[in-house]
Amino acid sequence: MRISAVLGFLFLGLQALAQNTQVDYESIYKIKDEGFNNSQVMDIAWNLTDRIGPRLTGSEGLKKAYDWTSQKYKDWGLTNVKVEAWGDFGPGWEVDKNYLAMTVPYYQAMIAIPKAWTPGTGKEITAEVVYVEINSEEDLAKYKGNLKGKVVLMPTTINAENGFEADAHRYTEEELEGLTKVTVRGGGGGGNFSASRMSEFRRASNLRRAAYTMLKEEGVAMILNTSRGGGQGTFFTSNGSRNDDSALPEMEMAPEHYNRMVRLLQKGEKVMVEAETKTRFLKNDTKGYNVLGEIQGSDAKLKNEVVMLGAHLDSWFAGTGATDNAAGSAVMMEAMRILKESGVKLRRTVRIALWSGEEQGIFGSRNYAQNTFMTDKKPNAAHQNFSAYYNMDNGTGAIRGIYLQGNEATKGLFEEWFKPFHDIGASTITVNNTGGTDHLAFDGIGLPGFQFIQDPIAYSTRTHHTNMDVFEALEEVDLKKNAVIIAALVMQTANMDAKMPRKPKEFK
Repeated sequence: MRISAVLGFLFLGLQALAQNTQVDYESIYKIKDEGFNNSQVMDIAWNLTDRIGPRLTGSEGLKKAYDWTSQKYKDWGLTNVKVEAWGDFGPGWEVDKNYLAMTVPYYQAMIAIPKAWTPGTGKEITAEVVYVEINSEEDLAKYKGNLKGKVVLMPTTINAENGFEADAHRYTEEELEGLTKVTVRGGGGGGNFSASRMSEFRRASNLRRAAYTMLKEEGVAMILNTSRGGGQGTFFTSNGSRNDDSALPEMEMAPEHYNRMVRLLQKGEKVMVEAETKTRFLKNDTKGYNVLGEIQGSDAKLKNEVVMLGAHLDSWFAGTGATDNAAGSAVMMEAMRILKESGVKLRRTVRIALWSGEEQGIFGSRNYAQNTFMTDKKPNAAHQNFSAYYNMDNGTGAIRGIYLQGNEATKGLFEEWFKPFHDIGASTITVNNTGGTDHLAFDGIGLPGFQFIQDPIAYSTRTHHTNMDVFEALEEVDLKKNAVIIAALVMQTANMDAKMPRKPKEFK
């Protein structure tokens, strides 16, 4: 794009900013009154977690969540409510039974669950456990003919040690200040991925594939795994292959229980387990869906323009997906309820989307953005009529500010809009980017998409993708604050004279 075009975008952004920074304190009062005094956010979260349960994409639990959330939209008086297919996802998956125990050298029930999209054992099995250590392809040969019917453990560097720091954390003022600093990196754009590091990564990946092929050919009964972090009964879950019909049964375990068996085997003790897992692949409907609803704009000239807010409704399955991401879904639903119930003016149409397939690759939002705002890879009329998208997907922690994704033309605007929330700790505006969730679907096609800075609480240490991501992990006061802040930002955006300023982007 030519320099003159860039300057033109900046001028338009500054012009729009000058017209739209004024805070509507009367509407803010109504939003705060409804959100703080009549909140339903914890009831929404309870329904999504305790009552509906895990919501893995394609699962029966997520289908129940589609039905419940869309009915809630209707109960609140939202319009254009629909559960809309975004494309083909593939088979869903359910766990119907899950049992693992060590029986030799003594009995001990184990904390474990089947790895996602892996088959079950088909029946209860009793098997010897073997520790398979493979550091090169030459190591594969020594296990040939010795693994049929065995349960296999692989080496791990995961330890579960005593923690001397609290799992939960709130940002300090110094940490928030640090988030506003922009880092310019050198090194020719290669980052930390040197040629030798990439070569080692490829070698390890190829070795894992070769080892897995050997285990299948040998006819092992099950593979046991443990993953990053956790400890004290917490373990992290991950994907199996969604497209491998001949996959082996696999389970993921608490590291304490996994490492106990490893130590016993390394000391020459015999270890036996019994296990039974029943899983189902759901193939009747392989499409993925998003749940949409709207509050129609009141301005005759602007009601065809749209402001969006959203969060992903899908979750992992070992817990009930409370902080990832019933928290975000409940807050966004509560923000819509607040806007509707408080009766504040909304000149533009406000649309909520609860996405699916986020955990497998941001599928729901990416497909929606392409299907809705692009035609033949070019922006269409809906793209032109779009103002901004707000996303929440960093756990239960209180909003402390917002990431602008490099959209510097919006900085002064958000600095003003956050002023009514300085007294509850939300004031940090950073032009920096953050990744890994659904706002990227909008940012990637040149539309303003924003994600919030949130207190981490115990997201990375205890709940994100773990078996302990459950209702007890939710912070009620934080979720109330978040719903009020987001409702206020959506209201301000819907009532701007001009649309949200955009970053320059070329479409080829």
